[in-house]
Amino acid sequence: MKLDIEEIEYIRRIFDDLLYLNRSIPIIVEGKRDRIALKRLGLEGKIILLHRGQNIYEFCEDILKKYEKVILLIDWDKRGEQLYQKVTDLLKGHFEEYSIFRETLIRLFGKEIKEVEEIPKILREYGIFQ
Repeated sequence: MKLDIEEIEYIRRIFDDLLYLNRSIPIIVEGKRDRIALKRLGLEGKIILLHRGQNIYEFCEDILKKYEKVILLIDWDKRGEQLYQKVTDLLKGHFEEYSIFRETLIRLFGKEIKEVEEIPKILREYGIFQ
């Protein structure tokens, strides 16, 4: 896929917003490699691994006790979509305003990548991230 200048600028703005918001709002990801990838992009805030040895229900209950809002960056492969559906059902009202981040990644890169850990690579390919 070829991105035009407007799309590249939009992605830059989205990631600037993500960097800013992550200072106060945690991001939930599936695994350690996802967290490492986001840290490589410069995110310095809390990045929480999904599950952490708990079932999904317990994990979401803990999240709701600790945080008013969260950003979900769960993979969009088959397994990731299944997890995303379960988590979104349990976290209703706490993530929706930040779903633009995941939706944008899927819309622009969904055919090329399926996992959060691949984001730095694709952004480098498009010259968005060095």
